[in-house]
Amino acid sequence: MSVDVPISVLDRSPVRRGRGTAQAIRDTVAFARDIEALGYHRFWVSEHHGVPGVAGSAPAVLASAVASATSRIRVGSGGVMLPNHRPLVVAEQFGILESLFPGRIDLGIGRSVGFIEPVRRALGQGKDAADGFDGQVRELLAYFRGEQDGVHAIPAEGLSLPVFLLATGAGADLAARLGLPLVIAPAHGQRAMAEAIARYRETFRSDVDDPYVVVSTAVAVADTAEEARRLLVPEAWSTVYSRSHGVFPPLSPADEILALPMTDRERRRLDDTLAGQISGTPDEVGARLADLVAATGADELLISTSTYDPAARVESFAKLARLADLPAAERLSV
Repeated sequence: MSVDVPISVLDRSPVRRGRGTAQAIRDTVAFARDIEALGYHRFWVSEHHGVPGVAGSAPAVLASAVASATSRIRVGSGGVMLPNHRPLVVAEQFGILESLFPGRIDLGIGRSVGFIEPVRRALGQGKDAADGFDGQVRELLAYFRGEQDGVHAIPAEGLSLPVFLLATGAGADLAARLGLPLVIAPAHGQRAMAEAIARYRETFRSDVDDPYVVVSTAVAVADTAEEARRLLVPEAWSTVYSRSHGVFPPLSPADEILALPMTDRERRRLDDTLAGQISGTPDEVGARLADLVAATGADELLISTSTYDPAARVESFAKLARLADLPAAERLSV
């Protein structure tokens, strides 16, 4: 079954046990090359500060490395956490990226602040840093449009690159007011996501653009449903562990994780996390993705999947590329 919308990839540069943070960054660049060869639409990197299990802390720098290592795929951020930065600096950074790689750069922005208080202090921000997100986004857009009195964001001013808003709930309303594309995940369930998307489309305001919705989820494809589910276990467990311990640990093999002496609460959270993701055989995943697109009206899918074995992840994405009939899906053999 074909998925009839563009499919893109978000990589959070997860650290794998025994490989270290520097290798995680190199793994992201290598993964981007594979994803381009498979015919995917975009490759985005993320921003996390002070998280030992996630190495991607500087999306503008990492996006530059990815764009240099690829030639066709769009490259961007999923996203720059705007409360951590001055809008002028973000405009300048992405203006440089667009100048170096014209027509290939995306700027996704979000409103999250540091994970814990010491990180927020190190960033010079408090918990309330995101309260002014609306004004920060407007200021950023004004720099690209040359509408900020007395200050010119060089070389960003006058450049046209897509700006996406990563959001849930009320964030979807801001995207609608500003006429920006929306990136959204089912963080509070698919029903809540569908309601936010419907509200976004109904209230979208722009004289030049139409509403555009990118739905983000984790997907794993394998020859059997059990094998596919196990691919999702390493990252799902790290997420569950972080909720209980405040630390996102490096990814470990699924066999070791499933053998751990978990509490009932941890086991339930792991099962719930996996249940909210999409995994299975090609036919099963194709059907579930088609249902997701139908339920949300998604214009694009953004897949954010990781696992302990980098080769197994590429194999999963190769299977997904083939079921989606991506144009270059046969360039990289499984």
